[in-house]
Amino acid sequence: MIEQPKPSALSEQVQRMIEWLASHGGEEGGGVTRLLYDPAWRSAQRAIESRMQEIGLVARYDDAGNLFGRMAGRDPEAKVVLTGSHVDTVIGGGKYDGAYGIVAALVAAEHLLTRYGPPLKPIEVVSLCEEEGSRFPLTYWGSGNITGTKSREAVADAADAAGVTFETAMREAGFGYGRHPQPRRLDLECFIELHIEQGEVLERENKSIGVVSHIVGQRRYDITVRGESNHAGTTPMRWRHDAMFTAAEMIRALTLRAKADPAGLVATVGRMEVKPNVGNVIAREVTFSLDVRHSSAETIRQFCEESFREFETIAAEHGTRVSSRKWMDEAPVAMDPLLQRTAREVLERESVSYKTMTSGAGHDSQVFGTFCPTALLFVPSRGGISHSPAEFTETEDLERGVKLLIDLLYQLAY
Repeated sequence: MIEQPKPSALSEQVQRMIEWLASHGGEEGGGVTRLLYDPAWRSAQRAIESRMQEIGLVARYDDAGNLFGRMAGRDPEAKVVLTGSHVDTVIGGGKYDGAYGIVAALVAAEHLLTRYGPPLKPIEVVSLCEEEGSRFPLTYWGSGNITGTKSREAVADAADAAGVTFETAMREAGFGYGRHPQPRRLDLECFIELHIEQGEVLERENKSIGVVSHIVGQRRYDITVRGESNHAGTTPMRWRHDAMFTAAEMIRALTLRAKADPAGLVATVGRMEVKPNVGNVIAREVTFSLDVRHSSAETIRQFCEESFREFETIAAEHGTRVSSRKWMDEAPVAMDPLLQRTAREVLERESVSYKTMTSGAGHDSQVFGTFCPTALLFVPSRGGISHSPAEFTETEDLERGVKLLIDLLYQLAY
C-alpha cells in the first residue's frame, strides 16, 4: 500500500504553500489579483519555477507561458501524466481557485519523488498560464494552447482595460518570441485537475471529495424585447407596448420553467439594459442576458426552444417583438470513466466520503477532456463562496484532496 505523508506535516505544508502563492498578487483585505502576463503573474510563475527545481523537477516554460515541472520516467516511450491547474485569478479573487491545484500537484510530486524515486511514466506538474479571462477577452489560454484549440492570430489585437494589446503583454512577459518550445503537446496520457468546488453541494451534503462526471454545457444569449416609448402618466395601461413588462414576464416564465426541470438545469438572467432608461418613460427596448447550463446538450436545446416559443407568445400578448442572439454554445464534456472509477476505488478503500457530481463551472479540464483522458476532482468550498477574498476550504479537506492525488499519481505512473 502507498505510504502517505503524516497528516499534520501534510496539512502544514499545504496551508503554508497556499499562503506562499497568495503572496504573489496579494492585496489588502485578503484578495489576490494575478492577471495574465502582469507583474504579479510573472512573480508567481518564477516562484513556482524555483519551487519545482527545489524538489527535483526539471522546470520549463512553453511559448505561451505555461510552466511545467517534469519528473522523468524510467520508460522512455511512456506518455506524460499531467496534473496541475491555473495560476491566474479574477480581480480581487481568493487564495484557492486554481492555486490549490498547483500546490497540491507540487506537494504530491515531492512526496512521490522522495519516497519512491523516479516513476515508470513521466509525471509533469503544470501551472497553466490563464483560465479566467480576467485581463483579455479570452479564456483557457493555457490549456487551449496545449491542446491546439487556441491561436495567437485570433487574439493578437485584443486589448485589456488599459489598452495594452495581448501581443505587447505577452512579449513584455518574455513569451511569444519562439525562445521556448511551442505549446502544442502530443505526448499526454491523461490530465488530473484538483480544484475547489466553488459551490456548496459538498458542504451541504457533508462529502469530502467530489468526483466530477461531466462539466456542464453552456449556452448564452442576449434577448432583446422591442416595444414603444411613451409618456408614463398619459398612456393608459391597456394601450401600452411596454418592453420592460414584457421582459419581466419572460424572465419569470423561464425561471419557473428552470425550477420545474427535473434534470437540474439552471438558467440565469444576470444583466439587463433598458432604453431610454428614464423613470417617467415607458421602456421601448430591453436587452437581457440568458445563461443556460446542464450536463446534457439535448436538455439545453429543448429548454431553449421551449422558452423561446413562450417568449414569442408573451411578446405578442403585449404588442411587442422579441429577438435573440446566441454568442456561446459549449457542449458538455464527460470526464474519463476509468479515472473516475480509480478515484472512487481509492476513496472507498480509505473510507473517505465522496459524491459523483457535475461541475456547473467551466475548468481547464473541459478543454483537456476532449483531448485526452481527464479527471476533475473537487474539495469543498465553505459556503460555496469563490472569486472572493472570503473563499476558503478547511485544511482537512485540502489534505484529503492531496492524499487522493498522491494515490492516483502513484497508480497511474509507478
